[in-house]
Amino acid sequence: MSNTARAAKPPLMQVEHVSVSFGDRKILEDLSFSIEEGAFTCICGPSGCGKTTIMSILAGYFTPQEGSCLFEGQPLHGPSPDRLVVFQENTLFQWMTLWDNTMFGPRILGKNLKEAEEKAKELIHLTGLDGFEGKFPGQLSGGMQRRAELIRALINEPRILLMDEPFRGLDAMTRGMMQEYFLRIFESTRTSMLLITSELDEAVLMGDDVYLLSIMPTTIKKKMRVDLPRPRLMEHQTCAEFAEIQAEAFAALESEALKSFEHVPGMR
Repeated sequence: MSNTARAAKPPLMQVEHVSVSFGDRKILEDLSFSIEEGAFTCICGPSGCGKTTIMSILAGYFTPQEGSCLFEGQPLHGPSPDRLVVFQENTLFQWMTLWDNTMFGPRILGKNLKEAEEKAKELIHLTGLDGFEGKFPGQLSGGMQRRAELIRALINEPRILLMDEPFRGLDAMTRGMMQEYFLRIFESTRTSMLLITSELDEAVLMGDDVYLLSIMPTTIKKKMRVDLPRPRLMEHQTCAEFAEIQAEAFAALESEALKSFEHVPGMR
């Protein structure tokens, strides 16, 4: 979808002037951003700046003290199958095979199982997990489990997939492969996606819109539109345009990260 076409549509989700405090500590302050339908949106910020709190608000797990979070123009009222979350931790059912984990949602939601089975086969093939349908999570590698988590969410056809640092803890090679798998899924299905990450290169590689966060109390430091062509591949990180975008984003985030070390001797 072109930037012009996306801009003409109302946002799928909106966060408007959200502030959150825990006790006397302010976590988020006057936070506002939007998520466009059919876009890959990334939120990137320093460690400990409240990214998981933002995810909890978007998922409907937590209601902010000030401001609002809207889905299709309406306030959120708890979690919904329209907004599914892929967490940092593995949440696969350990006693179920890959196939049964995949089909769990459609069975619970009362969907047409024949159609769901065809969709499951497509997603398993798309993520390179053919032949592993009968394996249990403990028999799968970390990267395979991440792909299985993605399949289990997408088969339920959410309007938006919310991902909270899903590649955290993976080695560099597996992480890069997982980024390409997720990009392949996005570019094939055009399911709206939001990725929360601490990794700047990841945000620039995957996102259409990238929101950079300040340190606490957290707000939007900068919004960037990434116009790199799709499909996106790992080798795009070596192109001059990628380096230019990354440098601009790094400059914005570095100033925030350095604030955490203002009183450390020897730091700039």
